[in-house]
Amino acid sequence: MRVVLQKVARASVTVGDRVVGAIGPGICVLVGVSTSDTDEDMEYMARKVLGTRVFDDSAGNMWKKSVQDRGLEVLCVSQFTLYGSTAKGMKPDFHQAMKSAEARQFFDDFVARLGQLYDRSRIATGEFGAMMQVELVNDGPVTLELDSRRFSYYAPDPAVAARNAAKDRRRQGFAQPPGP
Repeated sequence: MRVVLQKVARASVTVGDRVVGAIGPGICVLVGVSTSDTDEDMEYMARKVLGTRVFDDSAGNMWKKSVQDRGLEVLCVSQFTLYGSTAKGMKPDFHQAMKSAEARQFFDDFVARLGQLYDRSRIATGEFGAMMQVELVNDGPVTLELDSRRFSYYAPDPAVAARNAAKDRRRQGFAQPPGP
């Protein structure tokens, strides 16, 4: 599961000519769901979204408070394009994104879980599957990418790891040719 979390002064989602979700100060969360996501990914991400400290405390100290700590609002917007890949060619490939019907349920369950962990009345959403206009005022600006499986997506290539290890040894003087 991938999200882009943005600290906002305000944010809204419009479909056609009607506002379907809007918040004041808080976070806007763009949510992408992959074909391999599980309930564990959802739980991890719900806790991470609510607990990530992007706000100042009352004394003005940065990075001390989360959206939950401050009692602020959350706007969740489904965004399958977070799983788009342009590794081959110029046209994005969305095969890693969960199919629409499943993704709708997963997204709804994610929003429900946020509501269970926090306060459902402080959580707004876009409209799943609609062409939406997301408008926000990024505060800071603060924008973070969160991924429930960050390290499993980037398994190290053994050849690259061996080259990097050799470079490290040379930098440390271990691969120096023997002296006279």
